Amino acid sequence: MPTNFTVVPVDDGRKSAQEDTDDNNVLREEDEETVGGGNPRESSPFINTDDDKGNLYDGKNMALFEEEMDSNPMVSSLLNKLANYTNLTQGVREHEEADEDEGAKKKTVKSPQMGTFIGVYLPCLQNILGVILFLRMTWIVGTAGILEVFIIVSMCCSCTMLTAISMSAIATNGVVPAGGSYYMISRSLGPEFGGAVGLCFYLGTTFAGAMYILGTIEILLTYIVPSAAIFKAEEKEYEAEAMLNNMRVYGTCCLTLMALVVFVGVKYVNKLALVFLACVVLSIFAIYAGVIKTIFEPPVFPVCLLGNRTLQNHDFDKCMKTDIIDNVTVTTKLWSLFCKGPELNASCNEYFTLNNVTEIQGIPGLTSGVISENMWGSYGPAGMLVEKPVPSVAAADSSQDMYMPYVVNDITTFFTLLVGIYFPSVTGIMAGSNRSGDLRDAQRSIPIGTILAIATTTIIYLSCVVLFGACIEGVVLRDKFGDSVKGNLVIGTLSWPSPWVIVIGSFFSCCGAGLQSLTGAPRLLQAIARDGIVPFLEVFGHGKANGEPTWALLLTALICESGILIASLDAVAPILSMFFLMCYLFVNLACALQTLLRTPNWRPRFKFYHWALSFLGMSLCLALMFISSWYYALVAMLIAGCIYKYIEYRGAEKEWGDGIRGLSLNAARFALIRLEEAPPHTKNWRPQLLVLLNLDSELSVKHPRLLSFTTQLKAGKGLTIVGSVLEGTYLTKEAEAKRAEQNIKAAMTAEKTKGFCHVVASSNLRDGISHLVQSAGLGGMKHNSVLMAWPGSWKQSNDPQSWKSFIETIRETTAAHQALLVAKNVDSFPHQERLKEGTIDVWWIVHDGGMLMLLPFLLRQHKVWRKCKMRIFTVAQMDDNSIQMKKDLQMFLYHLRLDAEVEVVEMHDSDISAFTYEKTLVMEQRSQMLIQMQLSRTEREREAQLIHDRNTASHAALNDKADATPERVHMTWTKEKFFTERNRNREPFASMAVRDLFNMKPNQSNVRCMHTAVKLNEVVVNKSQGAHLVLLNMPGPPRNRGGDENYMEFLEVMMEGLNRVLLVRGGGQEVITIYS
Repeated sequence: MPTNFTVVPVDDGRKSAQEDTDDNNVLREEDEETVGGGNPRESSPFINTDDDKGNLYDGKNMALFEEEMDSNPMVSSLLNKLANYTNLTQGVREHEEADEDEGAKKKTVKSPQMGTFIGVYLPCLQNILGVILFLRMTWIVGTAGILEVFIIVSMCCSCTMLTAISMSAIATNGVVPAGGSYYMISRSLGPEFGGAVGLCFYLGTTFAGAMYILGTIEILLTYIVPSAAIFKAEEKEYEAEAMLNNMRVYGTCCLTLMALVVFVGVKYVNKLALVFLACVVLSIFAIYAGVIKTIFEPPVFPVCLLGNRTLQNHDFDKCMKTDIIDNVTVTTKLWSLFCKGPELNASCNEYFTLNNVTEIQGIPGLTSGVISENMWGSYGPAGMLVEKPVPSVAAADSSQDMYMPYVVNDITTFFTLLVGIYFPSVTGIMAGSNRSGDLRDAQRSIPIGTILAIATTTIIYLSCVVLFGACIEGVVLRDKFGDSVKGNLVIGTLSWPSPWVIVIGSFFSCCGAGLQSLTGAPRLLQAIARDGIVPFLEVFGHGKANGEPTWALLLTALICESGILIASLDAVAPILSMFFLMCYLFVNLACALQTLLRTPNWRPRFKFYHWALSFLGMSLCLALMFISSWYYALVAMLIAGCIYKYIEYRGAEKEWGDGIRGLSLNAARFALIRLEEAPPHTKNWRPQLLVLLNLDSELSVKHPRLLSFTTQLKAGKGLTIVGSVLEGTYLTKEAEAKRAEQNIKAAMTAEKTKGFCHVVASSNLRDGISHLVQSAGLGGMKHNSVLMAWPGSWKQSNDPQSWKSFIETIRETTAAHQALLVAKNVDSFPHQERLKEGTIDVWWIVHDGGMLMLLPFLLRQHKVWRKCKMRIFTVAQMDDNSIQMKKDLQMFLYHLRLDAEVEVVEMHDSDISAFTYEKTLVMEQRSQMLIQMQLSRTEREREAQLIHDRNTASHAALNDKADATPERVHMTWTKEKFFTERNRNREPFASMAVRDLFNMKPNQSNVRCMHTAVKLNEVVVNKSQGAHLVLLNMPGPPRNRGGDENYMEFLEVMMEGLNRVLLVRGGGQEVITIYS
């Protein structure tokens, strides 16, 4: 639906000088901001730079919005920036780069804006049609047969067509700068995938350069000037090795020459591009013209057969054993190749003697019916003779066949090998997207040009398969190097007007493709390096003053040389197939992911795509990888995986709005909704912790060992939320809250705690903790346990709120059915050092869900506590059978699959000792004294306010000069008189309060609780004083809040004399089970 805009002019009285100011504030590429490690952020017209602030919005008409204009720009300013926005490419067009020391701005050279035909269609056509078509296509057709090659071509072309559809959708979803596939994948799947696949694509392009150079040298040494070979074999079995050495020497020289051309300037490559393209087009036309000509007049290329075996037609001119010259029978050159001498009675090869020599036409023509013989494949091992299916007499001894001039397979052939060798002939579909910065309308040109180029080349390939099989004899098709047709290029024998059209055309085509690979690969590496996602590649982002990537070109040449040293076109082709297939796989994945996630920014102009097509393309890429070569596929995946993990571990953090993050959000949402459906089963229960941290005056973590303990307890599993509370309102504490959050995250990183951080600002500490306990987490991903440190200085604190908020936290966790863990002396807990052999002692006094048994098991999974043994103590009363209790507990632990020593401690009923009475009395007296002190403090504050009020009233009366009544006039009242009067009135009450303190008797309930705490402490200290950690059941706070302070004293007595203690209070749910 079209959207209409109405622009309303607003006159604010400004002059044209302001317009000049606006023009100077246009966002340029050189104004890039840097983030993180100094890497340039993607330039955007929506971001205000500091220069823009304060001078764009000086008018009066928009005063209502002026306070927010720094973050929300006016529409007029935004449109002005969008109109002047340019996104410079790092592609093949030349641009000048500033000298970094002087800090000058970048200058751009305006490149010609190309259309679909010149900018996309022809470059794709040139890149797709290449060396494999000219050098290997006939051999693939002869080896695999027309039907199987039809399947190979269909699979590969379908793969690239589906990839092109996905690529078109991505390329039309916004501006795609140069970098092509790397840019698309990295911005769609994130820096890790983008870097991994970008480097794979770079390696593929580099090895493609090696393949094109090897193709160039093969054409040169096999078909143009065979005499130029440096290494020559004396015997036939060493010919292949000599050829490989020649390829290495000449390939290295050719690579050096091409690298120098690219180094001098890419403009020379661009000028020659049309010449190379013309060579390709002319060669294709020559093939079709030759096919048409075979209908009327097939070319004469005789092939000599001995029996059913094809002979190499190099060293003889006549296909016959003997010839009659002047009525005299003489032997031919062929005779001397198989016999020990030219005499008619010389000893000859057995197979030569038994079989006749026949001559057939190598190019019988389109109407000859040879297509029926070429329908099926003829695979075989290396050294297998190329034979025509006609009758022949077999020889008894075939040991000498390898020394005879037969045409043989140079490598072992099978279907999957041919897939790997053929696939590079369909690559090159990214040529258009790589030029996106040079296109007039990239979003229109890339889809149309790429898809048309693939459709054209698919028709060419499929028609060539049929035409080659219909025109050329099968033994000639299987003759890779044309030995049977006097060393001619097989596809050249079919062409018109001369085989040299194809030879010269393919030679220049391979040269051009090699130059383009050496031009494109370094720029791709430079784009990756400049993104800063792979730290060790940053050096390759630099180049010459005109932007040429010198260091990247050097690395590309070295990698390319490694491919040339392999020296075999058939061995290099599957390697680059892997890297290209992996790149195409991730292009399809990126499109499918964005489509399924329905991200708001996914709005491609190209509409003819679907996620199912992308998944089909992705599956086809994966299948082709393993069909071509399973071990190369695994190596390519391993390389990509290593790069991915390296970028994830060391690379700079980038936020590109990628699809993987969107996928994570969707997966998290789905999982959270599923978790919400039902509470976790006991078997799945694990402590999901809310860790409550205290911060000091500098907003640093007071007890970092609490985070260490969290790490050891969780081992990276489950949910951890680290929370803290700042007193005050959020508006006043916003900056402090952010700083506190950064400090907590730094402490979490130092202690290797994986989780989330949450700092809240609240009017008081108690409410803040209550908010965290209630609302931390999301959906089913909420905490079920709270971990906090014991307030060790609660007795010394003048403010009772510290221990009162602690007790309220206990009450709230109990009400919320959450477990509570309280660590005493947390600063003495181990950090990362492994504990020596010792024990973790569990004192199981009451059963509250089994957390006491589960926690030591979880701790012992961590390396710090691994050597510690678990001991479980339980308390038997007077009427309990302690022996039976021990047996039952051992059986229970056996069913729980826990290894622990069991001990039953008997606590007999005994009289309450005088020490217990005295301790209880001291506790209650201290409480009363604190109450008195608190009252005294309150009274002092009230009396001071009274004095202030009276003084204020006196001054008011004097100012008004009013007649005062006797009741209100007290002019002789002074501060000294006031304190004397107050002390005189208070003395009897104060002495009475002191007398009550010394005459008071302890509460019987408190005495009993203190007795329990003292007796339990004696037993625990006796048994577990040397333990590395003691876990105790935590008794609940009293229902009557008046006894809160006494409750703190009971806990203090219970833990007295113990170093590391963890008080555990269950959440009312069973957390451990004997069932599987």
